[in-house]
Amino acid sequence: MSPWNCKQEGSTTREQMPGSFPLCVALTQLWLTLLVVTPVNGVYEAALQSVVSLQPPWTTFFRGEAVMLTCYRFGFYIPQKIKWYQKRKTLKQTQGVLVGKAPTLEVRESGEYWCQADGLLPSMHVYLEFSEASLVLQAPPAVFEGDSVVLRCHTKKSLGAETLKLYKNGEALELPHQSSELHIRHANLKDNGQYKCSGKQAWSLRSPYYSNAVRVQVQELFPHPVLMARPSQPIDGSPVTLTCQTQLPAQKSDARLQFCFFRNLQPLGSGCSSTSEFHIPAIWAEESMWYQCKAETVNSQARKQSTAFIIPVQRASAEFQTHIVPASKLVFEGQLLLLNCSVKGVPGPLNFSWYKRDMLNKETKILKSSKAEFKISQVNISDAGEYHCEANNSRRSFVSRAVPITIKVPVSQPVLTLSTGKTQALEGDLMTLHCQSQRGSPCILYEFFYENVSLGNSSTLSGGGASFNFSMSKEQSGNYYCTADNGLGAQRSEAIRISVFDMTKNRSVPVATGITVGLLIMAVGVFLFYCWFSRKAGGKPASEASRSPSDSEPQEPTYYNVPACIELQPVYSNDPVENVIYTEVRRTQPRRKHADQESESPRSRCQMAEKN
Repeated sequence: MSPWNCKQEGSTTREQMPGSFPLCVALTQLWLTLLVVTPVNGVYEAALQSVVSLQPPWTTFFRGEAVMLTCYRFGFYIPQKIKWYQKRKTLKQTQGVLVGKAPTLEVRESGEYWCQADGLLPSMHVYLEFSEASLVLQAPPAVFEGDSVVLRCHTKKSLGAETLKLYKNGEALELPHQSSELHIRHANLKDNGQYKCSGKQAWSLRSPYYSNAVRVQVQELFPHPVLMARPSQPIDGSPVTLTCQTQLPAQKSDARLQFCFFRNLQPLGSGCSSTSEFHIPAIWAEESMWYQCKAETVNSQARKQSTAFIIPVQRASAEFQTHIVPASKLVFEGQLLLLNCSVKGVPGPLNFSWYKRDMLNKETKILKSSKAEFKISQVNISDAGEYHCEANNSRRSFVSRAVPITIKVPVSQPVLTLSTGKTQALEGDLMTLHCQSQRGSPCILYEFFYENVSLGNSSTLSGGGASFNFSMSKEQSGNYYCTADNGLGAQRSEAIRISVFDMTKNRSVPVATGITVGLLIMAVGVFLFYCWFSRKAGGKPASEASRSPSDSEPQEPTYYNVPACIELQPVYSNDPVENVIYTEVRRTQPRRKHADQESESPRSRCQMAEKN
């Protein structure tokens, strides 16, 4: 809607202002011209369009009067080059304007005027009217919220000043005594309406003259601000900048505004300020509330609030990167271990904590490390486990993935042992070699050697070592040893010398002796059996018949080859160094049931041995 709606009213047609309708059209074009704007401190202003000002600030004059037009840029900056136009033709071009001297154009003719400064967009068109009427209502080109406005009933001398009246929407307004001006302080919407003046000649009975009608439409100094958040979807804990954006017209670019910000209707910061931005150092998910801003003039004559909206705060998603030295996550005992934790997507400042989970799933906080870097100068086997870091800001904690660290320990010197515990063996015996290292990271490869010749190998993941079985032969007498290797260097055991004996030759003499003794025992047994059988049959030997009962001592047998105790030679020995094992065979015979048994002869002892 045009701020001014001009309409001629009067008692006679001669008092109508010629060209008044084109004036209204011109004013409409003047205030509704599309402005190209750019933001300055959050306030959008017509920075790319030229501005025309009037002195005196009216658009209607009596013929013969003059008005000065001034062209300037946004912020009342005086340009160096100006072009003036009237009715689509160039009137004047000024160049090299001195600093402080405004480029002006004096106008005395009715018409449409505009300018263009320093290659900017042309200014709004201003229609000026130089009237021959007796009474005109003079008003400024535009009225904005909070402006001080003067409406002037301008008359010729033929009309008495005491007869002037000012009307609003057909109702007379009181003017100060002997004054032709109406002052409106801090214009607002209640001042909107249609105004006109009337007056008549002093002591005349003629009807009064009426001026042109002017519709006052108070324009908003700036539209309702728009609150913007940058970024629009902040991450939990990240900074946010709020901007209260509004727009000032080019001709009011010198207006001073101040801005206030609110969260859930509660003021943010220390109050309103001249800057249209408010910085929140860190916004959190629980602060996803209603935000709003307010823009107002310094004198608080015009104030407007933005629409409230919720700032969607996204939960932070931490992106961890753990750098390891060495990069393979496999550290040799005694080496340097360096872990470095970096985080993206989480606002700082951050404090770091390191944790270690051992093989028993026990988690321990490493108290000595509160930084992003964790260092162990010389690792040992107890440092093996899973490490992770925790990044903590003032509100949240974020945990990285666990990094497994394996400590590789070289094998110790292995120990070779024998299953029999002896270093002597007989040919054909089964021998088991066992090799074991007390320290060393798995997997350990064990290999067995005979006189530097490999017998075979075996790997193990446990700490029980490895064994090798084989059958001994006389050709395998010699030195045996084993090696252990887990990739960090092989270790060799002490050598063991094993001696193997061939018992085929060593057993010939004992066997012959045993056969002879066996035959002798059989002969003695046959003889004794014959004697016993003869006595059972009732026969007495001749020697026994000639014996006298008075014989006091029994006679010794004449056969002395029957030993009372037969001692055998050793048959088997698995160690020539150890003591010989003997086998002793005894035969005894029970005592005879005779009255006289005080003494026994070797014969009776053999019989006893035989019966037994």
